[in-house]
Order: sequence, then structure tokens, then C-alpha cells
Amino acid sequence: MDIRQLRYFVGVVEAGSFTKAAATLNVAQSALSLHVRQLEEGFGTQLLVRDRTGVSVTASGDKLLERARIILKEIQLTEAELTNSVAAPSGEVTIGIPSGAARVLSGPLLESVRSELPRISLKMIEGMTGPLEEWMAAGRFNLAVLYRTAESVGRMTVLAREEFCLVVPPGEPPFEDTIPLADLYAFPLAVPMRNNNVRRSVADVVAQHGCVLNVRFEVDSLPTIINMVMEGKAYSILTPSAIQKEASQGQVRTVKIIDPVITRSVVLSVNPKDDRSPAVSAVRKLIPKVVRTLIESGHWSATAPDRA
Repeated sequence: MDIRQLRYFVGVVEAGSFTKAAATLNVAQSALSLHVRQLEEGFGTQLLVRDRTGVSVTASGDKLLERARIILKEIQLTEAELTNSVAAPSGEVTIGIPSGAARVLSGPLLESVRSELPRISLKMIEGMTGPLEEWMAAGRFNLAVLYRTAESVGRMTVLAREEFCLVVPPGEPPFEDTIPLADLYAFPLAVPMRNNNVRRSVADVVAQHGCVLNVRFEVDSLPTIINMVMEGKAYSILTPSAIQKEASQGQVRTVKIIDPVITRSVVLSVNPKDDRSPAVSAVRKLIPKVVRTLIESGHWSATAPDRA
């Protein structure tokens, strides 16, 4: 017995004859007769009584008809549920986002998920990149926005590319628009801890060019670092997204680092075990669209990957 035989059997009974069922099901009458006969042989009992007026069910046929309708209905419901899970995914998706990127991305992403994926509950965890990397590796997130150098992106999706700048207290003497990497030694810095990807990205470039930094404070809290700069207690090296709000309000100033420019890639990583989840896939596809909109509207001072 297979599903097709059940469908044909129910179709013949509901049509009342093999001739009408053949037309309704778009199947040759001989094929219908063959499948019903195979069912009867498989069960070892007669299911239909055939006469010149059509067909009628036997007692065994009536039992099979009742069960077949239930089975076919369950199959139909299952197909609908699986189809809808892709067309209208639902469930909870957990994503980790670094504090810097979160300042420009979190609000728009939450709003986009709310409007475009209303059946998905997005759980967002914000933090410094070191802990986020560890939590992602431990499988605590379905998705994570991470930072990488251009050489270490691998198979992850590149969302944006950012350039680091020197973040300066607002009351400092005038600066040029740019500052060479070799001149950074003169500024006492507050920067993230050594296990932070931001810190590593800058340190690698500094070491390659034989420069030194005057790191006075190591702080694993972006708000604390920004406050220290605003209060004139330190400088920092961050990307514009991390201090976009404060810079726009004149609370800090930014000076582009050159000779060389220090860049990083903002990437999207997916937990391998969630790669085929409809809900995770839907959010995964939405994030690059949100990021591109932010870049093109000027709300994220970064470069889209195909324009880098």
C-alpha cells in the first residue's frame, strides 16, 4: 500500500465510479482499476463492489475509507506546515552583536524583523567582541555579527567594511582631518582588552609597521571608554559606528588614521547546526539588507562589501 493507492481509492469512492474518478483525477481508468485491485490483494479482502451503476464499498472498504481520509488529511496538514515554515517562518532566533555595531544596527534590525518577519522572536545579546566570539563558538547563538580582518573572513558573509579613527575629547586643540599611524604614540589610550577582536585588528597593523601605542587603560566596556574620552581622561581608537551618536552631538571628535588606513570587516556568522532552520535563514537574509540600507542612508559610516 502507498499514498497514491489511498488517494485513488478515496477518489473512486467519492466519485461513485471508476469512469468519473478517472476524469476527476486525470488518471487512466485502467490504472485506477489496477491500483484498487492491488489494494484488495494486499489486504486480502474485497473493498469495492462493482456494477453497471458504479461502485459501492464493502464493510472492509468502509473501514479503509475512514482511515484513508484521516491519513490523507494528516499528510495535507504536514505539507502545509512545512511549506508555511519556509514562506512564513516562526520561532526564536538568538543573535550576538558587538556593542559598536549594535549602536547603529540593533534598532533598525529589530524593527525590520517586527515588520517583515512577525512570527519570529528575535533575541539579541550585545557585548564586547571577546565574549561574543567565545559564546558563538560554544553554540549559544544562532547568528552572530563579528569583526574580522580582510584576510580572515573565510566563508562568512561580509556585511560592511569600516575604518578605524582616533577618538578625541571635544575640548582638545584643533586636529587635522587625518593622523598618521606613527603619530598615535603621543596619545594616552583607553582601549578594549587584549582578547578583543577590535584591539587585535589595530595591534596587528601597528606591529607590522613598527609603531607603538600608549595604552593607559584596558576597559571591556564601550560606554566606559566613550565616557572617558568625553571627560578628557583618555583618547581611543574605534570605528565611527561606535561613537556616531556622540560625534554627531559634538561630544567627541574623530580623526581618520592613515599611513596606513586600518580597516576591518563586519561579518555575519551562522551556527552550523542552524544552517537549515527556516527562521534562522530568514533573519540571515534580512540582516545584509538592513545593513546596506543603513550605509546608503548615511546612518552607518561604513562601506558596502561590493563597493570596498
